[in-house]
Amino acid sequence: MIESPLLTHMNGYIGGRWQDAADGNTFDVYNPATGEKIAAVASMTADDVNDAVDAGSRALRLTRPYSIEARQGWLEGIRDALKENREEVGRILCLEHGKPLKEAQGEVDYAAGFFDYCAKHIQALDAHTLAEKPKDCTWTVHYRPVGVTGLITPWNFPIGMIAKKLSAALAAGCPSVIKPASETPLTMIALFSLMDQHVDLPAGMVNLVMGKASVIGKVLCEHPDVPMLSFTGSTEVGRKLLVDTSEQVKKLALELGGNAPFIVFEDADLDAAADNLIANKFRGGGQTCVCANRVFVHENVMDRFGEKLAERVNRMTVGDGMKEGVDLGPLINKAGFDKVRRHVSDALERGARLVAGRQPDELSGSDLFYPPTVLSGINRDMACSREETFGPLVPMAAFQSEEEVIDAGNDTEFGLAAYVFTADAERAQRVAAGLRFGHVGWNTGTGPTPEAPFGGMKASGIGREGGLEGLFEFVEPQTIPRGF
Repeated sequence: MIESPLLTHMNGYIGGRWQDAADGNTFDVYNPATGEKIAAVASMTADDVNDAVDAGSRALRLTRPYSIEARQGWLEGIRDALKENREEVGRILCLEHGKPLKEAQGEVDYAAGFFDYCAKHIQALDAHTLAEKPKDCTWTVHYRPVGVTGLITPWNFPIGMIAKKLSAALAAGCPSVIKPASETPLTMIALFSLMDQHVDLPAGMVNLVMGKASVIGKVLCEHPDVPMLSFTGSTEVGRKLLVDTSEQVKKLALELGGNAPFIVFEDADLDAAADNLIANKFRGGGQTCVCANRVFVHENVMDRFGEKLAERVNRMTVGDGMKEGVDLGPLINKAGFDKVRRHVSDALERGARLVAGRQPDELSGSDLFYPPTVLSGINRDMACSREETFGPLVPMAAFQSEEEVIDAGNDTEFGLAAYVFTADAERAQRVAAGLRFGHVGWNTGTGPTPEAPFGGMKASGIGREGGLEGLFEFVEPQTIPRGF
């Protein structure tokens, strides 16, 4: 079982106190690298979730809002606590998720960056008076907290995803009820331990409930005192949230699925493109919504680019993320492993060629380590083109023209992230403008940053996280004209 000074509690946190589930039930957490059970965590009931909402409602201040200075102090306190405990939080994250330790600790730094950004830019949420005086009135715009918010996060970035949401919610003065993924609740418990120990938050400002999504999600969707939900996860669940919250007309912030195109033109720096693809695709074992899922390479450089990728992939080390020198950890569960194997098998059966990796029938499936794999000869009919693989598979398709590859890149319901590699600046601008994706990297495979807005188009979501746009996500403008 896992031991840590940040995990002395394995239960929920409601109204400023650690709390067991009302019925005493728990669920188990496993290390995907070893298959070992590492914790038993409280599985909260609907009554517990209602208590958390009530605690948040008591913490909400509208007539006497928390000052900007107080909110800034909360954000700075969480930032500093994460920085000071990055190694231990990263270790916990590595053990329950499987990503390499250095990568896990880097995610803690990434998370701290969101609290830092919101703290430094919180003055943008201060009230301001219009210079104009229409209708002989003085007009002042205030930014009011939307209310108690439900924050629902996925397992692939256990600390990064909550940081995006919680930093903006606290900046706005919104209490929150937070549900982490059942695969990775321990990192969230560690965060709550840090907030409990080091940050002077009002009781009920942050509440932690863990357990069944069906139980917790139902309360958050139906409770009249939760006017907003922020969710990161599958488009399928996002669509359900739209339906389940429609009667109350809740505000939703949704970061949903992706199917990212990674486009390499003939004039691109192939070594730089290959390095960026490796960093982009295999982060988190390929289990990220922004990693390249469809790689389009100009036919004139396909063979050379494939060789460069194979050379890099064949040097990668797969193993337990706690071990030194590991580049790629395990997949999160058997379902994830089986999906990658199904996509590889489907592509090979339909005529794709194995450039690097192993044949699917050579893999026992007795563990969750899928080797990094590169395929060429991909077409739109293959499962890896239509679906998000969420694993260490690089499927390459050849293209001839700019128009053709824009059409192919957009041939998906998703629109989260895309990447374009070309030395031609005008071409890069044309292609980026033509791609219906919220994030388009030019000669870089980098994903989001705290300083810039991030979110999806089409079925990839609603709203933005990061940047000033994300800072405003949890407030509602209220306009007050004053007569003379």
